[in-house]
Amino acid sequence: MASVEPLGPDSLTWKYFGDWRALLLAPWAGAMQNMHPHLGAGVAEHSRFFEERWQRLFRSLYPIGGVVYDGPRAAGTARQVRGYHNGIKGVDRHGRPYHALDPDTFYWAHSTFFMLTLLVADRLGPGLSEADKRRLFDEHVVWWRLYGMSMRPVPDSWEDFQDYWERMAGEVLEDNRPTRDVLDLTLLAKPPALRLLPDVVWRAVRAPQARVSVWFTVGFFPPAVRRRLGYVWTARDERRLRRIGRLIHWSWKLVPPSRRYHPRAKAGWERARGRRDAGAPLVETPARNLPLPEERDWPQHYSPRM
Repeated sequence: MASVEPLGPDSLTWKYFGDWRALLLAPWAGAMQNMHPHLGAGVAEHSRFFEERWQRLFRSLYPIGGVVYDGPRAAGTARQVRGYHNGIKGVDRHGRPYHALDPDTFYWAHSTFFMLTLLVADRLGPGLSEADKRRLFDEHVVWWRLYGMSMRPVPDSWEDFQDYWERMAGEVLEDNRPTRDVLDLTLLAKPPALRLLPDVVWRAVRAPQARVSVWFTVGFFPPAVRRRLGYVWTARDERRLRRIGRLIHWSWKLVPPSRRYHPRAKAGWERARGRRDAGAPLVETPARNLPLPEERDWPQHYSPRM
């Protein structure tokens, strides 16, 4: 593979992708990814995500974020991420063969990360101009090239990508069990950030919290996806969501810059600013996020040695 220059701190992707606000859109990203027939089938048949939601989410942030923030080592991180998908293949319940490394399938997942970055900046951040959106699109192409995958599924421009996104939402994505499971938050385990909250309190607030989270998630779906999943979204809902987005944006300014980014992203910023040695070991997930002990050597798992 020809050498690809990784993204750097001058990119908009660096500014927004590793921002903790992206976690608010984690259910959105999971649902949008799982609605792809091939990706959903792979999750249904090969993943234990729903048995360890928080652990899987938080450990995945490290290698996926590393493809953006690891600097000269980003291409190596991208090869690792690609490698985790080698054995994820099969035939779904409709008799359709799938493989996670099919370029169309892999690109769909990548496109949701691009759109998540755009939504964080545009709807939960200061807002983006059309020029900014084109810039983010161009950066997501660089990001994609690091995986060494075919360029065939990648639209040629931001305008073409919008057509691609609408076509996928309207013609390809489907309602399936993995998507519904992502949106079922009624039995969600207590988040690590609330570990000091008594269990009885969490059980009391979990149901209303789930309703709010699903409403928030639905607000970012393309209209065609809402219709397919049977959700109704009103002009009043949209106004409320817009106000909440502005509130999140202004509240975020009160968070110290050192606490705004995921650890892998934070380390990238520190290296770029000379506050961390360029050759320092990459920041890896803590042990609490690792897979079960008997699964840590499975090739589909990111499971660094502690």
